[in-house]
Amino acid sequence: MTPAPGAGSEVPKKKRRRKRPTNRAPQNSPSSLEGARSNNTNGGSGKSAHTKPPYAKRVDEVSAGGLVVDTTGKLGLLIGRRDLKDASGKRILWSLPKGHIEEGETPEEAALREVAEETGIQSVIEKSLGVIDFWFMAGGKRIHKTVHHFLFRESGGLLAAQESEVDEVAWFPLDQIIERLAYPDEKKLISRTNATVELQQI
Repeated sequence: MTPAPGAGSEVPKKKRRRKRPTNRAPQNSPSSLEGARSNNTNGGSGKSAHTKPPYAKRVDEVSAGGLVVDTTGKLGLLIGRRDLKDASGKRILWSLPKGHIEEGETPEEAALREVAEETGIQSVIEKSLGVIDFWFMAGGKRIHKTVHHFLFRESGGLLAAQESEVDEVAWFPLDQIIERLAYPDEKKLISRTNATVELQQI
């Protein structure tokens, strides 16, 4: 007798495989393992191990100063500071006297005041020598410094280095000024303007 349909043992059904969503990475794929490693970095905080350091803060500073010539027209005035990188402590870096412009001051007023404070010499301005600017790092900040330079004529005072900021102050023959200056930007300024020649003609 032919058994009725459905009678007796059933034909085993085929198992249906569940399709994996196309936008989901396999559980053990390299991308998922990499994601697990990155999530465990820094104690699972989720932050990248290579966080970029913050940018150094920019600070703008403006100063004024310049080259003073003595009453004879033959000597120029420079200030000296000890080179902190020199182990012997004897090397002096010579530069033009200058300092920060205070609130309410013009560059000319600041230049005259700073020259008097740093060197003890009173002076009058003969002309502008120009402006230079440069960048340097200090205290974790990027400093952009602009300096107004003038040509001065000595009018009085007594030579004396400012104790808190200057180690030495001295007069040098005008034809030695460029050679004595420690900083290239000041060398170029004096050389470019022919300041030493002009001073002798005033």
